[in-house]
Amino acid sequence: MRTQTLMLIPLLALGACSEKAPDPRGVGHDETLLSVSATGRSETRPDEARFTAGVSTIAASAEAATQRNNETMTKVTEALKAFGVAGKDLQTRQLTVNRIDWGANKGKFEAVNQVEVRMRAVDKAGEAVAATTEAGANVLSGPTLRVSDQEAATKSAYAAAYRAARARADAYAGAAGLKIDRVLTIRDGGDSAPPMPYAGGVAYEAAAQSANAAPPFNPGVSESQVSVRVDFALSEK
Repeated sequence: MRTQTLMLIPLLALGACSEKAPDPRGVGHDETLLSVSATGRSETRPDEARFTAGVSTIAASAEAATQRNNETMTKVTEALKAFGVAGKDLQTRQLTVNRIDWGANKGKFEAVNQVEVRMRAVDKAGEAVAATTEAGANVLSGPTLRVSDQEAATKSAYAAAYRAARARADAYAGAAGLKIDRVLTIRDGGDSAPPMPYAGGVAYEAAAQSANAAPPFNPGVSESQVSVRVDFALSEK
């Protein structure tokens, strides 16, 4: 009995060695691995506009420049708040008083105060610019258009990327006489391009020249682009 047991051990070991080890990629021995990369795009309308509005004041003394600047800047911020801009959406970006050492105003002082304005009602950004210039703002820049919830903006782009990968895999499989058996892995390639605005802009120079007229403002759309890589297991039809 002991002799028979000893003879079975090498036979069992030989049988175990003859079995194929599982593929670490998750594909079966009778399947074909196909890796496909694709990109997806989506368009979202910007829901937020940011621009900078400020006042530059020149006077004979630093005190006079500061006082006049403060008075005008107070009117600018009050105009924005009256327009519906909340205090939390106004952030000071520059506050300086400098002596001018060149040009026609040499020896005088310049006071500058600028705030960044966050417009949540993007359609009213042009009117907000007009309100600031009417109140006395003479330094304007922007706008920056953005989508506040960028994650939501890219969700449809990810869905489009996967659909593109699946369509490409179907084409490869069909050409090879195979079919898609299952999805093995889906890897996020990340944002290849953040939401970028198109067809936006404010004619700030025109606004400064005609304070009572709201400048043309076109928010357009923002495009998001993402990439994805998908591994498929293919089998015979």
